[in-house]
Amino acid sequence: MTHTPDLLVRLEGLLGPGRVERDVRLASMTTFRIGGPADLLVRARTADELAGAIEVAKDDGAPWFLLGRGANILVGDRGFRGLVIRSEVGGIDFFDETGVTAGAGVETFPDLIDASVARGLGGLHHFVGIPSTVGGALWQNLHFLSPAPDRERTVFIEEVLESAEILTEEGDRRTVGVEYFDFGYDQSVLHHRADIVLNATFRLALTPIEELRRVMRENLEWRDERHPDLWLYPCAGSIFQKIDGIGAGRLIDECGLKGRVHGAAGIFHKHANIIVNFGGATAAEVRTLIDLARDTVQRETGHELVPEIAFVGDF
Repeated sequence: MTHTPDLLVRLEGLLGPGRVERDVRLASMTTFRIGGPADLLVRARTADELAGAIEVAKDDGAPWFLLGRGANILVGDRGFRGLVIRSEVGGIDFFDETGVTAGAGVETFPDLIDASVARGLGGLHHFVGIPSTVGGALWQNLHFLSPAPDRERTVFIEEVLESAEILTEEGDRRTVGVEYFDFGYDQSVLHHRADIVLNATFRLALTPIEELRRVMRENLEWRDERHPDLWLYPCAGSIFQKIDGIGAGRLIDECGLKGRVHGAAGIFHKHANIIVNFGGATAAEVRTLIDLARDTVQRETGHELVPEIAFVGDF
């Protein structure tokens, strides 16, 4: 195990007795439903607990990892040797008619989207059906390609973000504006700095509820035609980064790999840039399919596929 007795003592001093869990399997905490045990796990329920747990982990020098909804990651079969801090920072507070502040651990869908739509507030409704926490949404600049002809474009969460409270990699708590995040496609400053989102404030738009629900239905129908139902086919979303004008999934499909199965993992039959867990798949089986896709596409087309998901822990 990669931690010290002092780490346990300090974490329990911060969070309270019984709040540090040991040898917890991470599979159930990821959308892939894959992953071995973490040596230690703590669930941070407030911004103060999240900031405090990270400070303790940094001071101890033990390996640590921040976990949200568990999308866009593949956890190794041997788990994570160190401390996993799960962000469960809650709270949804509406203000000024169109503003809302939400904790980093709030699920964007359904919690934050449902609450905002119920108040006739639009902006977040585009992301219906996409698994993410608020913190994770800022990490990856959550986005969705709107399918309707009158609004066919990629919508990004940066468009409605007003500000966020963060814990900087230097250990300071501060509020920053949207420009701080230097957003790009599947990118933000959080990929390059060890800053942590504690909460975020969004500025939404008053919109008829019927219009919001119509857009949500259209977006869900579009997703259902192309993406797996996570209850039936757990997955981590797109495996490889977008290739402008070509598409990673299209290249994999053209190489004849759509539907390829290895063990209990398979390249999804509707979308070749997604690998699904048919039940009991291992990280090793997923990695085999990832390597197969990369090697085949490189050999047959000359294009290099770059993984979009993060690989966490020991494989």
